[in-house]
Amino acid sequence: MIDSHIHGDSRSYENYQDMNISGIDKAITCAYYPYYIDDSSVLLNHFKRILYYETERAKKAGLYLHVALGLHPANILKSYEDILKEVENLAINKKIIAIGEIGLENNREIEIEIFKEQLHIADNTKTPVIIHTPRKNKLEILHSIKEIVLENIDPRLVVIDHINNSVVNEVIDEEFTLGLTVQPEKMETIEAVDILRKYGFNKFMLNSDVSYMPSDILSVPKTVQKLRMNNFKQKDIEKVSKENAKKFFNIK
Repeated sequence: MIDSHIHGDSRSYENYQDMNISGIDKAITCAYYPYYIDDSSVLLNHFKRILYYETERAKKAGLYLHVALGLHPANILKSYEDILKEVENLAINKKIIAIGEIGLENNREIEIEIFKEQLHIADNTKTPVIIHTPRKNKLEILHSIKEIVLENIDPRLVVIDHINNSVVNEVIDEEFTLGLTVQPEKMETIEAVDILRKYGFNKFMLNSDVSYMPSDILSVPKTVQKLRMNNFKQKDIEKVSKENAKKFFNIK
């Protein structure tokens, strides 16, 4: 299985072990710094930790981490140009598997500006992007995200994450890939099953979004178990829990 969106730097070595024991052999770990940021060097060091330290820590626990780095809308600071330059360099040199997570949180002008700049980097370097959608005003902000994405990047390079029943109709007919985040306070396994039953398996990837907030490191295998108990075809279960992510991120 592939967990297509985690924040591995927030988890213990034992969490990595348990994920691997449960059948998750790969995961995409994304940038997001949950503490106060007073200087861009904080985020640059955060990037280095994920890229060089977390990948090795996870590998020792049997979990292969692929890295996505980008400027999260909650991490925006006044001087951000060197952050975007580093993201561009990493994308050009294929040091990251995706740019992410990026997106909008409150639809502020500065968020929109930085979001567009990162989409341009992704489009120019043909790098996939992982797009965050917020908990509050989700449909309204998702509508803005959709318009911005369709104007600035090939939608086939885009996964829009944290999609749920209340907003899926806004994006289901576009060429995006959609992330189902099964996490306490976001989505239960049964809601993910209901969405897959209604819309099929071709456009979706499962993830836990494990972070510093309430999380379930086993939410992907738990959802797989629920799908099996509901007699879905094994090939479809493998699509949403592994194959779609392998194809989207070009994982060998």
